[in-house]
Amino acid sequence: MTSASNRSDSMIRKTYGEISYLEFELLQEFPNLRHAVFLRHGGVSQGAFQSLNVGGGTGDSPDFIEENRKKIREVLSLSNIISLTQVHGVHLESIGKTPPQDCPCDGLSTAEKQLGLMIKHADCQAAIFYDPIHHVVANVHCGWRGNVQNIYEKTLLHMQKTYGSSPENLFVCISPSLGPSHAEFIHYQKELPSSFWYFQEKPCYFNLWEISRDQLLKLGILPHHIQLAELCTYAEEKDFFSYRREKITGRHATVAFLI
Repeated sequence: MTSASNRSDSMIRKTYGEISYLEFELLQEFPNLRHAVFLRHGGVSQGAFQSLNVGGGTGDSPDFIEENRKKIREVLSLSNIISLTQVHGVHLESIGKTPPQDCPCDGLSTAEKQLGLMIKHADCQAAIFYDPIHHVVANVHCGWRGNVQNIYEKTLLHMQKTYGSSPENLFVCISPSLGPSHAEFIHYQKELPSSFWYFQEKPCYFNLWEISRDQLLKLGILPHHIQLAELCTYAEEKDFFSYRREKITGRHATVAFLI
């Protein structure tokens, strides 16, 4: 059985056997939307990938990755979870009854029920966009390159065009990710636009959380419709994989689906 074990200001922690996952407080009012940000516990992967790694191309055993994904499907009582190849770009795919072939894609959206959208991440942000008016959901992968290209703006435009969504109706929740104490950019003058420099908290360290919040607000997302986990994947080694911390490591799964 699933049980809630801990509640913080931003996230609710639940367990299913040895697997732990987080839910956003902001999304609890929507019974027809389910989501989970899975922590690194309860899987079968070994070594640097221990233990609930879902990321292919990491060096982990494909058999272990498939077993971990099977466990996630079991936790969520889902037979179908879609995950495409993430490339730090801005392309989004609308997923219907017939899922597309694997393609470069950093955002997934759907109006179909019982179809899980999975984003894989370690330090990057996984962002869930939910439109309760049209009952559609998107799940988006955003690293710092995604911020630079403003994938959140691309997501809004995609949802407007595909489903008729309006920014004031959207709810957006952003997963645990790289925090400001560890988001170092030595070459930030080349990598980050000058508009991001305001968010430099100390020399060469940037608050990507607030950059994302600022981008969402400028799109017209209402302040009380935004929730950031504000849990740093680098700092919280017990619960989170971190590419910046370890380089060779696993990937988390953040899954969202409609009921």
